[in-house]
Amino acid sequence: MKYLFINASPNPNGNTAKMAAALLKGHDYETVNLTEYKIYGYGQQYDDDQFMEVIGKIREADTVIIGSPLYWHNLTGQLRCFIDRTYGPFKQNEFAPRQLYAIVQGAAPEKWMLEACNYTMTRFAGLCGFEYKGLISSLAEANQKKL
Repeated sequence: MKYLFINASPNPNGNTAKMAAALLKGHDYETVNLTEYKIYGYGQQYDDDQFMEVIGKIREADTVIIGSPLYWHNLTGQLRCFIDRTYGPFKQNEFAPRQLYAIVQGAAPEKWMLEACNYTMTRFAGLCGFEYKGLISSLAEANQKKL
């Protein structure tokens, strides 16, 4: 199994990464820190765009874990931009049969915030063909989950 962690946090070693490390304990995995890539907004086209580089890493993985802190009650802008970019250039179910886990963390997120994030990730997974394995919102959950 090849595991890929896509980290949408501006802090590559922060709480989001710690949750991913707990979830992936005992497994080798590659980390993509989205803030280190130039991924332009939907509809923008620049020669130095690295969106397809990240997509290539997803294509090589069996299981993808996407993690984001919650800013302004939702996923980071980097992750929203990345998700927006997947709309259109791929056929539906492009990433089947890969598995997808979502990690979100923040200071006492409210239920509605988690529901909104889970809805986004459920829709993203469904359109792209991932087998969505759910939302993890605490270090305790990450430590208990078995991949």
